[in-house]
Amino acid sequence: MAWLHCRREQTFWRNIVFGQSTRKKLTNMNSSANNQEVIVSGIHLDLTPSLKYYVNEKVGRLLRHEERIVRIKVELEYDGKNDVAHPFIAKGHIVIHGPDMNCSVASDDCHKSVDLLVDRLDRMLRRRSRLLKVKRNHPHAVELATLLPKTA
Repeated sequence: MAWLHCRREQTFWRNIVFGQSTRKKLTNMNSSANNQEVIVSGIHLDLTPSLKYYVNEKVGRLLRHEERIVRIKVELEYDGKNDVAHPFIAKGHIVIHGPDMNCSVASDDCHKSVDLLVDRLDRMLRRRSRLLKVKRNHPHAVELATLLPKTA
């Protein structure tokens, strides 16, 4: 670390290598607890600390959009035998209050597949929240095919 000139640079790179975030976490004072969990795993792939840091930074964008996310699991897989053009597969699973969200993306670069995965999960979350708002703001009347009997 002789080439690092100031203490701030040393602390910055030490935090990146050991997986600690350099930014302060923003907390919502109105929520009871932020128990959101990000799980990163590799299948046939060694996860480096920089790759884990990259995934955590990208997935942090999803946690800002939706408060009710319980857990996000990201699986990075290398499959060079079956698909030579797109050997890196990124799978995302979001556990949320309601139906869970799953998607998968294949690419020729691991970082590119993480970017595509986060974009797709972001679109899914935005679509879900938009549909919930439409349903809440525009309730529709239920029409029954038969007449209900009158009770005296």
